[in-house]
Amino acid sequence: MTASPATPIAPHDSGVAATRWVATGSLLALIVLCLAWELVLAPLRPGGTWLAIKALPLCIPLAGILKNRMYTYRWVSLVIWLYFTEGVVRGWSDKPPSQWLAWAEVALCLVLFTACTLHVRLRQRNAKAAAAAAEASAAAPAP
Repeated sequence: MTASPATPIAPHDSGVAATRWVATGSLLALIVLCLAWELVLAPLRPGGTWLAIKALPLCIPLAGILKNRMYTYRWVSLVIWLYFTEGVVRGWSDKPPSQWLAWAEVALCLVLFTACTLHVRLRQRNAKAAAAAAEASAAAPAP
């Protein structure tokens, strides 16, 4: 039984779906952490600070991640290192509870980076496999 040319052959990989959910969850958690940290949990000044706007750039890729755009996964895996750096600096220099929140930020950044890079790698592998399968089915003689 051969597939018709109109139906694409795409191998199903639960890893792609899992990395998508992990990336989405860690990005949302990072947004919530940044807002809660600077407004409620350990603001630099009582009543919150304007530093909470650091969560705003994280909202930009959220739409692309939710729409499963490959390009978004790629650039988020680069931009996230800015937040990682902030977390490491504040993790070493701040006092608790801000220090603990900084290390949580570092952990979420590492999870997000790993999920994004694995997602891109798995999708590229699946695309190559689908292209090879389509090429093999096109090269096969028709009965």
